[in-house]
Parts: sequence; C-alpha cells; structure tokens
Amino acid sequence: MKTPTAVLTFVAALTLVGSFVHAAAAGDAELAQAFLAEQSLIKKHLETFDDLDYRVFSGQEWADLHLSHSKDIVVHWPDGHSTKGIEKHIEDLKAMFVWAPDTRIKEHPVKIGQGAWTAVIGVMEGTFTRPMPTGEGKTIPPTGKAYKIKMATISHWNSQGVMDEEHLFWDNQEFMKQIGLGK
Repeated sequence: MKTPTAVLTFVAALTLVGSFVHAAAAGDAELAQAFLAEQSLIKKHLETFDDLDYRVFSGQEWADLHLSHSKDIVVHWPDGHSTKGIEKHIEDLKAMFVWAPDTRIKEHPVKIGQGAWTAVIGVMEGTFTRPMPTGEGKTIPPTGKAYKIKMATISHWNSQGVMDEEHLFWDNQEFMKQIGLGK
C-alpha cells in the first residue's frame, strides 16, 4: 500500500506541532526553544541532502560534493563494504555513471531526522546503456534495460553541517534483476 507523501508530511507536521505545544504547555520554554532549534537544523540538513541528490549526484557535479560531505566521510555501501574519504567516494559514484550515464535521483518521498541524524528514502533510476567494467579490462555488455529502485540513506551530520558518515541501502538483487543481470 502506498501512502501519499502529503499525508506523511501532514502526520509529521502534526507530531511536531503536538510536541511543541506539549513542551510549551508544560511551561518549559527552554525545551521548546531547543526543539525548534533542532528542527531548524534538521530542515537545513534535509535541504542540503535534496541538493546533493537532485543536483550534485544526478548532474555529476562532483566539485560540489564537499557541500554535503566531509573530507573524511565514511560511506557504508549496500554490498557491505565501507570507504573513507571524499575522493574515494567520488571515484565510486563516478563508476555508477560509466555504464548508466542517465543515473539520477529526483524524488525523496520520505525525509526524517533527529538530532545529528537524517534518513531519506529516494528513488534511483537509470538505464544500462554502456559496457559495465568488471575489472582486469573486462566488461559486461549493456542490456539496454532501465532500473528504478528505492534506496535509503541514513546520515550523520557534524557540527560543520556536512555528513561525516553515510549508510546507503538498496536491494542489490532487485537492482541486478532490473538491469538484466540477475534472476
């Protein structure tokens, strides 16, 4: 069952307002102020993340990745490996576009945050139109098949307002099936 984004946003807004009203009604203005400050910071992080996926990632504008990622970012990939450093992350991201140059993320139907953490569900799509490098000079020929998969990113943001840790999740089996390489 699909829940419209507007409904999720409305429920989240009601929850936030309810929390604020409860804090204010309890007479704890300091708590209410801290809550509003946290919500403002989360909103800023989520706006930065939208820009990351919609403009920087989808447009391959790697020179701007530092606007959302720290120099020593740790990235945990869906296949279980982790990398450290923005340069290695850029190298890995570029590799995704070699065989699917139209790779893009243009929607985030769910965006949430708490404290220094955000979680975003996105939809990544593209088409396997060019040879996929597999190492040692070998490639897999393109299938011409498109993919459209849900993905999630859970991120920790540092005091400089950029991510210092990023956890990426998507279903690799479904991904391979959609591009014609899996069953």
